[in-house]
Amino acid sequence: MGILMLGAGLQSTLLGVRATIEAFPTIVIGIIMSCYYVGYLIGTRLAPQFLRRVGPVRVFATLAALASVAVLVHGLWVHPGPWALMRMLSGVCFAGIYVVAESWLNHRASSANRGQLLAIYMLVLYVGLGSAQFLLVLSGPQSTTPFMLVSALISAAMVPIVASAQEVAGPAVPQRVRFRDLYRNSPLGVVAVAMSGMISSIIFSMGPVYARLSDFGTRGVAEFMAISIFAAVVTQYPVGRLSDRMDRRTVIASVCLLATAVAVAIEVLGPLPRIAFLALAALFSGSALTLYSLSVSHVNDKLDPSQMVAASSALLLINGTAAAFGPALAGALMAAFGTRAYFGVLGALTGALTLFDLWRKLRRGPVPQSQKGPFINTREFVASSGLDPSATPAVESLEARPRETRR
Repeated sequence: MGILMLGAGLQSTLLGVRATIEAFPTIVIGIIMSCYYVGYLIGTRLAPQFLRRVGPVRVFATLAALASVAVLVHGLWVHPGPWALMRMLSGVCFAGIYVVAESWLNHRASSANRGQLLAIYMLVLYVGLGSAQFLLVLSGPQSTTPFMLVSALISAAMVPIVASAQEVAGPAVPQRVRFRDLYRNSPLGVVAVAMSGMISSIIFSMGPVYARLSDFGTRGVAEFMAISIFAAVVTQYPVGRLSDRMDRRTVIASVCLLATAVAVAIEVLGPLPRIAFLALAALFSGSALTLYSLSVSHVNDKLDPSQMVAASSALLLINGTAAAFGPALAGALMAAFGTRAYFGVLGALTGALTLFDLWRKLRRGPVPQSQKGPFINTREFVASSGLDPSATPAVESLEARPRETRR
């Protein structure tokens, strides 16, 4: 996954920078970037079907090959139309790839270590994404060279998977969970999953555009994105550990409040010394990019083991749907109000989530420590990918749970 994330991280930043060089309108860039998440939504629906039919190894190899081709088309045909289509195809491919990876991960996790294991998984992803930013400096974004580099990295990621060639046994029929019941069971978790999708999509898709329009230069764009991503690497594990030991709602509110304060400071203080600005940007992303693991963890605290993976499919859909709106929203506001709208919209999102979190704390008590543990478990994807789902019984309706267990 590390090699794959190098390619994915370089691709996202490269497209944002190259689009500004080609003078694409900011709102058009936002729409192009949003197409990735539209494809991601499609991928989350199609991937389980493909996994049942041909198995995880073939699905991974097929999707990685298509993602590699999509990157090359970006480099050969520089136009908003083809870019939007190829960006959507990339979203479909990476959604399926994440399904395969997380199926394997959650199959091997236990309730005692799931929070820490997911934090390590996210750490690996962020290290790859952050390291990729420096590859942009080595190859000029005006040429086709970085596009070929991204294609090569994605193709190389197939080697260890295909070489192992160990398909796992028999598929099973995945179960579903209703969105209404999921929200009723954990309103804060569902809303936070959606907010985290919008926030992360804006950071990864529009962050390079913001930096480029702020006259950072290619090296400056790479530094801004790398520092933002590596900050999340540093915070993922300690924040995840902390949330395992105390009320997760308090941790979610704390990171949102910190992120909001930082965004407001950047807006109010105006132009800052470069080091001070990068430090604040790192503090913002280091807080905000922990929200996905925290929110999914909070949802799973309210579920029985048999329900976790069915719920994870719905959570991925919620996260991806919200993410599809993020870049387009940020692009439109940046086109209307300038680059300052970047941190403005991010701060507004984290601020709104802070208020909703505090309101939910007034409505319900904390989850008992004895019920905490599961961070994320994609049983639907485990089943559909052919992994052994027999460790948990069939998914039951959330409505069937005793009311006392709902928090």
